[in-house]
Amino acid sequence: MPRPRSASPFSSASAPSEQAGTFTGPVRPGPGAKAALAPVAVEVRAGFWSTRREVNARTSLPQGPELLETAGNLHNLRLAAGTVEGEFRGAYPFVDTDVYKWLEAASWQLAQGPSAELESDVDRIVSLVAAAQQPDGYLNTWFQLVKGGERYKDLRWGHELYCAGHLIQAAVAHHRATGRTELLDVARKFADHVDSVFGPPDSGKEIDGIDGHPEVETALVELYRETGEHRYLDLAGYFVDRFGHGLLGGEAYCQDRVPLREADNVEGHAVRQLYLLAAAADLATETGEAELRSAAERLWHAMTTTKTHLTGGLGAHHEEEDFGDPYELPNERAYCETCAAIASVQWSWRMALLTGEARYSDLIERTLYNGFLAGVSLDGERWLYVNPLQVRDGHTDPGGDQSARRTRWFRCACCPPNVMRLLASLEHYLATSDTGGLQIHQYATGRYAGDLDGASVAVRVETEYPWQGAIGVTVEDTPADRPWTLSLRVPQWCGEYRVRCGDMAYDQTDAPVADGWLRLERTWAPGDRVVLELAIEPRLTAADPRVDAVRGCVAIERGPLVYCLEQVDHPGGGLDDIVLDPTRPLAVEHRPDLLGGVTTVAAAGHRRHVADAGWWPYSSAHSEAPDTDNDPVELTAIPYYAWANRQDGSMRVWLPTS
Repeated sequence: MPRPRSASPFSSASAPSEQAGTFTGPVRPGPGAKAALAPVAVEVRAGFWSTRREVNARTSLPQGPELLETAGNLHNLRLAAGTVEGEFRGAYPFVDTDVYKWLEAASWQLAQGPSAELESDVDRIVSLVAAAQQPDGYLNTWFQLVKGGERYKDLRWGHELYCAGHLIQAAVAHHRATGRTELLDVARKFADHVDSVFGPPDSGKEIDGIDGHPEVETALVELYRETGEHRYLDLAGYFVDRFGHGLLGGEAYCQDRVPLREADNVEGHAVRQLYLLAAAADLATETGEAELRSAAERLWHAMTTTKTHLTGGLGAHHEEEDFGDPYELPNERAYCETCAAIASVQWSWRMALLTGEARYSDLIERTLYNGFLAGVSLDGERWLYVNPLQVRDGHTDPGGDQSARRTRWFRCACCPPNVMRLLASLEHYLATSDTGGLQIHQYATGRYAGDLDGASVAVRVETEYPWQGAIGVTVEDTPADRPWTLSLRVPQWCGEYRVRCGDMAYDQTDAPVADGWLRLERTWAPGDRVVLELAIEPRLTAADPRVDAVRGCVAIERGPLVYCLEQVDHPGGGLDDIVLDPTRPLAVEHRPDLLGGVTTVAAAGHRRHVADAGWWPYSSAHSEAPDTDNDPVELTAIPYYAWANRQDGSMRVWLPTS
């Protein structure tokens, strides 16, 4: 590969940006924020994520109102508004949030372009929400209809502030996407009511308390960013500070065992923990508080090193949906709730903006392609609430929300509209800018446009990622008289790469990566082109030996994708007896006819048939191993996100080796 003939174009990090811009995404740091990076506008035009978003827009989102009607969520709003008679419908007190998350998703979709039908549904449901609100701003159909109007008497389980948080996020999305204020007015009125009721003991407020499910905190920060009303930021800070002081009985489940600033590992209910930490990152961004930032960085590191599955999934226990102990990462009993994957993306993105570090976007990539995307079927009509890494032969499915079979909807339907809102706003998580340049965090074909202290920059990205490792970047808009830095993230999994800048090619020695970023600085001209080539060969991955559940096993990965075996691809038996031969090479084949078009990985292995040991399956460790009769078998691995889209059967990610 030729050496460069001129000075290296690779630079160090740039200075933080202070511009907030008019970006319409779900996280927009304020003009005085201490963030290192600011999100920029991205238009995804083709490729992998374009396809997934088209399914979301064409199928998942339009069916939302019908499913919310069938489940009773919209009926409850009509009851609260007094326009119909009947009984409250739903198994939980927080069913209003499913409506709010759908409204947020629909609003982000409307930001992509007009849709008369979707806009009509949004207008109708926004009117329902406004009509259900009480004169003083309070809104929760469960407590209005079932609990006789009692408020804040069950903060541990009632989820009143959790519901308020999702309403606020929907309202911010609706305002940013459409410019209209109907839903924002409802949210501000509710937030003002909450602010009038909750506060520290010396505030004179009625209640010193927190919600058993964090969510309102990060929503209040975003409402502050949208309105400039500092009271909302102060209220968010109060709530975050009061966790860990025994207001909910001191339980880890509710994040009430230890104050966040003193915690040394993530614990308790995974989604609750992650939403609280997203709020901590938001507050650190706006206030610059070093202690809060340090806690968020420490807890993120503890989570990724000891409590994160290969897929990016989080949550070891079905009971209480919690993290479990360090290195407790089971396979078939992994919980890995889809909402936890979404919350992980939300928190990591805030950390990426705050710090500018690429490792947060590395985890986002892993989670998006694996732990998150598995939660929705390829046709956009069926869902997984939990995402195990193994389904055994003869598996007896428990049914309900914890099923390992895709389901049309759930009694606790938090995950489907959560998936909808992340896919509808996905372009927000792809790129950023600072005063010195543009950073591309995730690779998708489209246009990425930012602002460098008043100067516009824009690039066009073309890629077949994740199936291929080449990413082409063409400059479309740039200031003519000043250099700036184009930063490309080189993923943590990538062991080899090269880059071409115009006619010049550079290897890893010439183009070193610093902190996960490949930085190219120059005075750019329209038409300048860079091609980053990531080596994307399949690989075998082993876990930390402290992860007991997968000791002696390997997993197949290729690029950002985790792979798995499904029973449907291996007739003649299940998967429990399959052993992979790690000495044989892995081969890839792109299958446009399979699962919407995937690249499969072929491996060699055998079925191990162990001689019958009688009624007792254990023997002395020093005795000779039982006789075995091994049948060679060709293994076909598919991307984990695409499992459970054909027929029911066994599945596994981690494979024992011969």
